Amino acid sequence: MSEQRVVERQSVTTPSTETTTTGYPDPVVYPNETRTEGTVVSETVRRSPSGAEVARRTVVFLFGIIQSLIVVRIVLLLADANQANQLVRFIYDSSALFIGPFEGILHTNAVRAGASVLDIAAIVAMVGWTILEVLIIAGIGIARREP
Repeated sequence: MSEQRVVERQSVTTPSTETTTTGYPDPVVYPNETRTEGTVVSETVRRSPSGAEVARRTVVFLFGIIQSLIVVRIVLLLADANQANQLVRFIYDSSALFIGPFEGILHTNAVRAGASVLDIAAIVAMVGWTILEVLIIAGIGIARREP
């Protein structure tokens, strides 16, 4: 976090109307002498995240969306969701973009039991995207200058 600190100091005084005519310092303070009434100190601290922290938060957010789509896809396939539904179709289509690079890594992309499907490629994609996220966050962590 970077911070910006603003400090304002202000002295409040009352002017003297009369001066003492004796040359000796008086141990007693009279009301007509100039005196400092007090000091007003105002301090404002503004904290804002650094560029590296904003980049880290953005990466976590984007990969969170990708991972959520993949998890929802796995659950919908296991539950044998109706593929004619527009929301289910949207999740399948948008998550296919992120699962595509990981299809064919293992000999089996899916395991079927009745109407339910366990999408092995989606599980591999979940692991792959998580590893990529950790590597990017570690790279950002190296570039951070904060303690």
